[in-house]
Amino acid sequence: MQVNLDNVTIVLKGPKFPGNVGSAARCANNMGIGKLIVVGNRDLDDEAVRQMATHESKEIVDGICHFDTLDEALTDFSCVVGTTARKGSGRGPVVSPRRMAESLVGLSQKNKIALLFGPEDTGLTNDDLRFCQSVVTIPTAGFKSLNLSHAAMIICYELFVARMEEDIPFLPKLAGSRELEAMYAKLKETLLAIGFFLPENPDYWMMHIRRLFARTTLQAREVKILRGICRQIEWYGDHKERKKA
Repeated sequence: MQVNLDNVTIVLKGPKFPGNVGSAARCANNMGIGKLIVVGNRDLDDEAVRQMATHESKEIVDGICHFDTLDEALTDFSCVVGTTARKGSGRGPVVSPRRMAESLVGLSQKNKIALLFGPEDTGLTNDDLRFCQSVVTIPTAGFKSLNLSHAAMIICYELFVARMEEDIPFLPKLAGSRELEAMYAKLKETLLAIGFFLPENPDYWMMHIRRLFARTTLQAREVKILRGICRQIEWYGDHKERKKA
């Protein structure tokens, strides 16, 4: 079994140079990935994009979708894989491209996967990475910064060659980004209401809660259950306060 590349999309957040967008489209075409999303920068020179993509990748360039925010761009994806050269306590655990690709063999059969790349100069921020269920770092000998299109090619290649020799069960369809973000918003609201964390710094604890759930594969039904639990907690708190009064 191999990765279902029809369910994989490259997402470029705020690319600075049209040549890198064209090269990413070319990488996608080389490795059997047919969809590309650009977030934020709508002023890229279309001719320069097409020149680097070559005529063979015209269909991918013609089909590029543009969004203003990551929140909008990632709505329909059940799994978002972020890429970063930087490590740190605020960025969570990282995996290699190969390990990431192997983990997507089963998941990609029924779920839409986004490969998220940041701007050439800054990369993805911690706030961007909160959307990601997995974070990938490409090992290097020393100098860590890779050209955007080079990083895209390495990630796409690993997905193209990944396979599992033994049949593994298809993983069920997971909750999408829109459902997950709504769940996190409700969870944050509830935990603030019951005083689980201080209102001055809820995002620090929410980062850890996001990582906890990112290690699981939440289905839409499970997300609804968690939101229902939050609503019941809030109802109980309100009911208890009214009884005191």
